[in-house]
Amino acid sequence: MSRFLGIDLGTQSLKAIVYDAERREVLASGSSPLRLVSRADGTREQLADWWLKALAAALAAIEPALKASVRAMAVSGQQHGFVPLDVNGRVLAPVKLWCDTATVRECEEVAERFGGQARCLEEAGNPILPGYTASKIRWLKNHQPELYARMATILLPHDYLNFHLTGEHVMECGDASGTGLFDIRRREWHAGLLRAVDSSRDLAAFLPRVIRAADSAGSLRAAVAEQLGLPPRIPVACGGGDNMMAAIGTGNLAEGRLTVSLGTSGTMFAYSDSPCVDPAGELAAFCSSTGGWLPLHCTMNCTVATDLARSLLDMDIDQLEPALAESAPGAEGVLVLPFYNGERTPNLPNGKGCILGLDGNNMSRANVLRASMEASVFGLRSGLAAFARTPAGAVAEVRLTGGAAASPAWRQAVADNLGLPVKRLDAEQGAALGAALNAMLLGNPAHGDSAALAAEVDEHVKFDESALALPNPDAAAVYQQQYEKYRRYLDQLNPLFA
Repeated sequence: MSRFLGIDLGTQSLKAIVYDAERREVLASGSSPLRLVSRADGTREQLADWWLKALAAALAAIEPALKASVRAMAVSGQQHGFVPLDVNGRVLAPVKLWCDTATVRECEEVAERFGGQARCLEEAGNPILPGYTASKIRWLKNHQPELYARMATILLPHDYLNFHLTGEHVMECGDASGTGLFDIRRREWHAGLLRAVDSSRDLAAFLPRVIRAADSAGSLRAAVAEQLGLPPRIPVACGGGDNMMAAIGTGNLAEGRLTVSLGTSGTMFAYSDSPCVDPAGELAAFCSSTGGWLPLHCTMNCTVATDLARSLLDMDIDQLEPALAESAPGAEGVLVLPFYNGERTPNLPNGKGCILGLDGNNMSRANVLRASMEASVFGLRSGLAAFARTPAGAVAEVRLTGGAAASPAWRQAVADNLGLPVKRLDAEQGAALGAALNAMLLGNPAHGDSAALAAEVDEHVKFDESALALPNPDAAAVYQQQYEKYRRYLDQLNPLFA
């Protein structure tokens, strides 16, 4: 049998799938919801113990015989979170997540100590942003020095699950590049940035060993295997950040393809055989989990905008699609700035949500919902210009994944705004499938040869042919005007978010 387990640790839930590589289908899945601690100062945290309980609950939903047939597994995890461990491997503090914006002062401190954001970009490929791990480490040093003094290991969420599964401290290049401490060109920790976070301790001693895309993170510990109902000592592939695993799960391992993920956050990324550093710093210059690079545009607010609008209007999720259909593209002039979690691109950690353009004629539930959706797509649309500044700029199609990919209205809005055909993945969760395929590819000699690896993965990536969305010229013209208005509002309101 050739069955592989893919785990995806997200912000809202943990998901698990069993994938049969011979039959090329997902045989079973399970999931468990996750809570989020949210405070007015920008704090967004979870407890690492919640992840372990969610992992056990998600796997409990899968038939024991299927779990017993798994040959290898891999973990996909939300990027940038900071998991500090003590010398005994115990988690020292709540985990600050990718969407935590309470570390603005620490970002400024780290960048200033290094010589400015321009130097960060020039030497490492990325500026120091609130979402990244670097400022979270500095935050713990500033705010909880007694815990920081006990810190022995720095992990990311995906690494922590790997540690739980294998007992090993490792990190792969894709996830490492999202820390803000990694030289994405050389694929190694940047000593100067580590000193900028803390000049009194050698942080390199606290960071895990960096492994290659084709390497194993270790073998499944017998005690954990018994708890989860899995075969003991099966290999755990390197896995990676959720975006890196979604790249595998959507077949984005060759140039010319653009993946858009519509989840709590919105991401847009493409593959490149060479480093893609955006001179303006708007694109994240990440490594891929397959030996290449994955330039990425990220917004902190995507489906959260429509979720909050539904909550405000007291609407169930099954009412969303009919409501979106009641309103035409452009929402009759209603516009939203959906910065409910602050924002990463543009860099507005103190940003707030705004509903604009309302009058006595256009104020309706449908227009507010549509404007919330459209604004989320506008945030992704702004990344196209950034991609054009890099070697990954020439794209011919969009591969859509994430929860909102199931919505015809969302798919059409993406096609009309990006001006590209939009294909929906047949698998609902690209990151979980990517993790399963990552396990399948463990030790595969195609690693390092993007064309060969892409051809192999393409055999397992399926599309929902009935969900193809093509750009509509009339809607595109409306969106062009609305997008220009969105940019003007953004420019005018930026000073209020400083």
